[in-house]
Amino acid sequence: MTTNGKSIKVKIFGSEYPLRGESEELTKRVASYVDQMINTIHAKIPEQPPLTVAVLSALNITEDLFKEREKNRTLTILVESEATKIREYLDQCLNAEV
Repeated sequence: MTTNGKSIKVKIFGSEYPLRGESEELTKRVASYVDQMINTIHAKIPEQPPLTVAVLSALNITEDLFKEREKNRTLTILVESEATKIREYLDQCLNAEV
């Protein structure tokens, strides 16, 4: 979250937090995602203290982020490879016409 933008209140794991973000909708979606993750972890291990639940949730969210980054990296490599093939094909076509 940033210091820019309008302050909004979000509820995460039963507590309200005033947050600022560039997009109110994005801030709410992020807070909702965090809240859902914490509640999911807490439901699986209700005997654990809130800090443990928060740390495990942070680890799960970070794992999700890393997986998405890897997918993005893989797709970027694939798109760049295909773009190179198309460029080479177009170059061949243009050179054949000359």
